[in-house]
Amino acid sequence: MKILVLNGVNLNMFGKRDPKHYGTTTLAQIDERLQALGKELGAEVECFQTNFEGEMCERIHRAFTDNVSAVLINAGAWTHYSYGIRDALAMLTCPIIELHMSNVHAREAFRHVSVFSEVVRGQICGFGADSYELALRAAVSAVQSSK
Repeated sequence: MKILVLNGVNLNMFGKRDPKHYGTTTLAQIDERLQALGKELGAEVECFQTNFEGEMCERIHRAFTDNVSAVLINAGAWTHYSYGIRDALAMLTCPIIELHMSNVHAREAFRHVSVFSEVVRGQICGFGADSYELALRAAVSAVQSSK
């Protein structure tokens, strides 16, 4: 089972950026935790981060050709307006789990909207860095139940 974890714009700044909403855990630490949990769950986890929208779309296209089992995506601000990333995600036939560290529904109004919502299996938000591990568990469960 191959799980691809996609991180979008500004998420490389976790640990430094707005600790009230994002805590002090770095993206590298999150990636390490996901690798360990992936092994425990019998999944190979690949983590990818970019600040370039086209590069994110290209990685999603490659996920399609690589036939990944599931995708976790925290696209950051792109979640709220990137129809390009949304359309790339819509090409995938595997489960997609959208995630956010903060509770986007308790923040600014523009963050309440996800242009991905129609193409993802579900959304996990508001649990800080634990949102990633919850999303990984959800993805593994979705893959296993589809077999």
